[in-house]
Amino acid sequence: MQRFCLAEAPFEIAPLRAALLDARAGAYAGFEGWVRDHNDGRGVQGLRYQAYAALAQAEGERILAEALERFAIVDARCVHRVGELAIGELAIWVGVSAAHRDAAFAACRFVIDEVKARVPIWKHERYADGAADWLHPDT
Repeated sequence: MQRFCLAEAPFEIAPLRAALLDARAGAYAGFEGWVRDHNDGRGVQGLRYQAYAALAQAEGERILAEALERFAIVDARCVHRVGELAIGELAIWVGVSAAHRDAAFAACRFVIDEVKARVPIWKHERYADGAADWLHPDT
């Protein structure tokens, strides 16, 4: 079963969250990352995410497997967009189910932090002043 995936188009969160429902779970923690209109004091007009897809998929799966081993959780999933995104669009979603909230929150934080640090996804931001920059992965 795939727990991590890249999405080239906007996606719905409800079915992803529903896939985490389990009789053993009493808690759910989620994270949504959206495209914002600024970065480091500069106005942002939009961005493009580019990934080394095979490696990103493998590393994303490794991170989720680590979360399942490290935390007392039932399941975890993550979807990261690639391609062109506008201000306000959903760029990344993480969901975690667990028996208790502490584990769900901790695992959710672990997943988003590790995805940002380890998965080969680059962000190409377009700024209001006409410039553009590539950023990876922890910005």
